[in-house]
Amino acid sequence: MAGNLTRDEARERARLLTVESYAVELDLTTGEERFGSTTEIRFACAEPGASTFVDLHGGVVREVTLNGKALDPASYDGEKGRVPLPDLAAENELRVVADATYSRSGEGLHRFVDPVDQSVYLYTQFETADAHRMYTCFDQPDLKATFELTVTAPADWQVITNEAPDREGDGTWHFPATPVMSTYITALIAGPYHVVRDEYRRADGSVIPLGVYCRASLAEHLDADAIVDVTRDGFAFFEKVFDRAYPFNKYDQLFVPEFNAGAMENAGAVTFLEDYVFRSRVTDAAYERRAETILHEMAHMWFGDLVTMRWWDDLWLNESFATYMSVLCQAEATKWTGSWTTFANLMKAWAYRQDQLPSTHPISADIVDIQAVEVNFDGITYAKGASVLKQLVAYVGRDNFLEGVRRYFQAHAWGNTVLSDLLNPLEETSGRDLTSWSKEWLETAGVNTLRPVYEVDGDGNFTSFEVSQEAKPDYPTLRSHRVAIGLYDRTGEGEEAVAGGHGGSSSHTKLVRRERVELDVVGARTQVAELVGKKRPDLVLVNDDDLTYAKIRLDENSLQTLVTGIGDIKDGLPRALCWSAAWDMTRDGEMATRDYIQLVLQGIRGVTDISVSQTLLRQARTAVQQYAAPDWRDQGLRLMADKLYDLAREAEAGSDFQLAYLQAFAGVAATEDHLAYLQGLLDGSQSLDGLTVDTELRWALLRRLVVTGKAGKTEIAAELEKDATASGERHAAACAAAMPTAEAKAEAWEQILSGKLPNATFRATLGGFVEPDQAQLLVPYVDKYFAEVGRVWKEWSGNMSQTFAEVAYPFLIIDQSTIDRTEAYIAENDPPGALARLLSEGRDGVARALRARAKDAASA
Repeated sequence: MAGNLTRDEARERARLLTVESYAVELDLTTGEERFGSTTEIRFACAEPGASTFVDLHGGVVREVTLNGKALDPASYDGEKGRVPLPDLAAENELRVVADATYSRSGEGLHRFVDPVDQSVYLYTQFETADAHRMYTCFDQPDLKATFELTVTAPADWQVITNEAPDREGDGTWHFPATPVMSTYITALIAGPYHVVRDEYRRADGSVIPLGVYCRASLAEHLDADAIVDVTRDGFAFFEKVFDRAYPFNKYDQLFVPEFNAGAMENAGAVTFLEDYVFRSRVTDAAYERRAETILHEMAHMWFGDLVTMRWWDDLWLNESFATYMSVLCQAEATKWTGSWTTFANLMKAWAYRQDQLPSTHPISADIVDIQAVEVNFDGITYAKGASVLKQLVAYVGRDNFLEGVRRYFQAHAWGNTVLSDLLNPLEETSGRDLTSWSKEWLETAGVNTLRPVYEVDGDGNFTSFEVSQEAKPDYPTLRSHRVAIGLYDRTGEGEEAVAGGHGGSSSHTKLVRRERVELDVVGARTQVAELVGKKRPDLVLVNDDDLTYAKIRLDENSLQTLVTGIGDIKDGLPRALCWSAAWDMTRDGEMATRDYIQLVLQGIRGVTDISVSQTLLRQARTAVQQYAAPDWRDQGLRLMADKLYDLAREAEAGSDFQLAYLQAFAGVAATEDHLAYLQGLLDGSQSLDGLTVDTELRWALLRRLVVTGKAGKTEIAAELEKDATASGERHAAACAAAMPTAEAKAEAWEQILSGKLPNATFRATLGGFVEPDQAQLLVPYVDKYFAEVGRVWKEWSGNMSQTFAEVAYPFLIIDQSTIDRTEAYIAENDPPGALARLLSEGRDGVARALRARAKDAASA
């Protein structure tokens, strides 16, 4: 990794410098490997005579001129990515002429050649500190400045930056100076992109110009109207609740190839993962997820771009806020009114998983350097933080929260902030002291567990009821929770209710909430006097309505109710909370994997939310493949496949559920009959009413046939010929790596370590290599992994080395020897903190799987 700026270095540089402006000239016509990058920076120094450095990674420095004096280009430290700047004046002008390097790792200025038409596409990704891969800069968030760009490129290209061009033609584009912003949200996207232009018109008649872009070869699949509809919903909502106009001059959304993340909030030029341009049919869950991503990035325009954290300690201020606001907007301003259910089932599960790892950290983290923050884009920074913000809104009141946010924007627009800058206006508007709340929720790590503890008399009435709160010894904080307790009974209300996606009707009863009590839970035991004397329900649900962030447990009576009737819970959110509790109990070794699988297979038909349904099916597959006792694993896969085969054939023709069940079936099919059916769908000898076997589904079917040895190189090549696109190439790479032979694994391993694969193909190959059904083939790679991971971490770029460390870790070799090998490596090699974190997370996953397997075996 290069350019590992430390927090102390950044603070000292920010103390010394005030940066005024950048003028950047880029020449994108100089070749396939490098491009011309000339940067002029105006900045002030608080201590004339002091020295500092400016950042540039991967460049060939040709000229350095400081205040009219030429400096030696050989002073550039290419390993650290720094140009030293001695003897600064009070006011300074710096000019650096360099040749910079195109990226194939998705960091800096990434270059991609479309295999369909050989067109070249460029885009930038600068978070956290990769702007200095494209131009010379002081690459840290609190040294904001204006940015003026001039770009030379082929005349038939589109060139997009944070501002609209004020001059273009003859292959030269000029973009006027931006408002002051951080380096990491500047952007450049260039190439023969297809564009659809539109606008968002406010009630006063003013407009925000909109652009939606993708590669020309994907244009037929771009549903720009749907994207623009969500965009308009977002602008209407955010401008109203923030009471502040969108702070930039236009809003482009660009779907770019080989992107490493979901999206990036570049000011006025948001980049997205190209997979959000759907080449084949997807369920509504994918559209819901895309909408949340669109709204998340839009929220960043205010919280992150207009007002930016001072240093990456407060990354959560960006990501948690954007996550919370995007779901709030979805629920209140779009058609996805059940988005809080998706959040409870998907996002919070991510947070709970992350918060139980040995690497857990406070939401407000201690980020000592760039390497540390690059592994902190995690479930705590996004999902736990958003969950806690949701709880804070309930604590201070929604109106007070939003008024506090408005004051925050008013006080800090175009500036940088720390945590207290947000909490202070929230205290003003709500009248609450948030000091203890912040210490409990933002400055401590770990997740609490809440359990109902009660006694009943002979008539089944509660004689006592309390909520027990637990914490792990390593993270002993017992927090204050605002929770609701729901009492649910079986009633006849469910009669003739239509079952989602299956057609027909259900005549059985439903579980419906009879009563709800809301209270503060504080300390280890909290009495709930309101429930004493009430009749025990069929289901007691602590944290009903998902008001707090905590793991919940079910009492024995409630658990038995769920085993036979989880699908009967009438409403989506409480049902999702129960599913979440069952999944967490399985991961914690408190519920046998085979019992969880039976629970999913029994209750999945009653799930009417497609996003929840697909999440459950993914979790069930993980449970069978990693948490089941080895001697039950094959039986579990058969049970799942048999049930999913039936569900797919019974589901309403053409429904999302039909597609979801068939996709899940394709992931677990193992018997000869199952595989023959997949082959028949692929070659057309089998069909399913309403199902179109389109491009993406064909690859899914082929992938399973390859994994099980029913197809190989010939079939992969034939499918790639049908889909000779970038996506097709990635699918083919994944399939080749997933072939069940030692030779295929050896070939994939060599490609992975070659350093020659572009980032997206690298990830696809790794994904095929670590096929869960082929753990035995991966045993020889345990030692090979530990022999290479240190070198990879040192020599490769941040994203690529992190991906290798995390995905190639031998998490499928679920054995004590893997744990021992990991601990020995850490002890003997003292790896950098970020790498040690990833290794400890992998080790914890293996230990968790061993505990779950032991529980499952004991239940046999």
